[in-house]
Amino acid sequence: MDIQTAKQIRIADYLYSLGYSPVKQQGINLWYKSPLREESEASFKVNTEREQWYDFGLGKGGGIIELAAHLYATDHVPYILKQIAEQTPNVRPVSFSFGKQSSSEPSFQQLEIVPLSSPALLAYLQDRGINIELVKRECSEARFTHNGKRYFAIAFPNVSGGYEIRNRYFKGCIAPKEISHIRQSGKARHTCYVFEGFMDYLSFLTLRQESCPNYPELDGQDYIVLNSVSNVNKALYPLGNYERIHCFFDNDRAGMEALQQIRKEYSRDLYIRDASQTYSGCKDLNEYLQKQVERNRQVQSDKGVRSQSPKKKNGFRL
Repeated sequence: MDIQTAKQIRIADYLYSLGYSPVKQQGINLWYKSPLREESEASFKVNTEREQWYDFGLGKGGGIIELAAHLYATDHVPYILKQIAEQTPNVRPVSFSFGKQSSSEPSFQQLEIVPLSSPALLAYLQDRGINIELVKRECSEARFTHNGKRYFAIAFPNVSGGYEIRNRYFKGCIAPKEISHIRQSGKARHTCYVFEGFMDYLSFLTLRQESCPNYPELDGQDYIVLNSVSNVNKALYPLGNYERIHCFFDNDRAGMEALQQIRKEYSRDLYIRDASQTYSGCKDLNEYLQKQVERNRQVQSDKGVRSQSPKKKNGFRL
């Protein structure tokens, strides 16, 4: 087992293999009684989206490697990887959960990747303001069985054959977890737009299409979707091939740290733009899109008009 393989194992599955189960779940966070010390109240949190843990009693956290280092009281990586491999022989590397599952049973069964067509998924995307024709071009539909029940979700491919998956009620991934790199055909592009998640990428395409329907310039640049800010390191190498980088990250601390990491790597050689200023006041680009959609609906309702000029729909300029 190498470091990348170990990082694909969910922390919740690893803890379960050690005999630890969560005391409660709050959204994407699982709460445990700390495996690193004795305690009566759960203060050990696992973020199932970022695959990061934090022990509030110790004031320490990290990924699965750091957790194993604390558990085995060593920083010798080969030994840590050996212990993780021996402890999790039946755990399939995947970051998806409906709760606790058997470590000997894969999370996805009878998996099918088909064209996106589910009315429920399309309605969910419309609620988020996404252009349906664009998303059908960029995404597929994942259908699978989990614990005897059938599920379906939007599936966005990454560079290693895995998928980010999402529906109205959950989001996760079909391993391996990786970035997505969308390269345009023809001559190499000199500009790359970088997004945290595929919903922001789809939101950008939607905004560009509506702002400039006749010439949206959707293929004027390449795109990288991190699929998690924790993947920013994986994007650094391919980003070195571009002259201009535009970062559309969330307006929060994690987004700013990801931007600074890219700037630290390339600010001397490349033009790097913080595009989040375009949607300041919003958490992310999709929230900005949803507010624009709602604003347009209100304007149309108030004025009693059927539609407006595309250029007046929003102030999106890139």
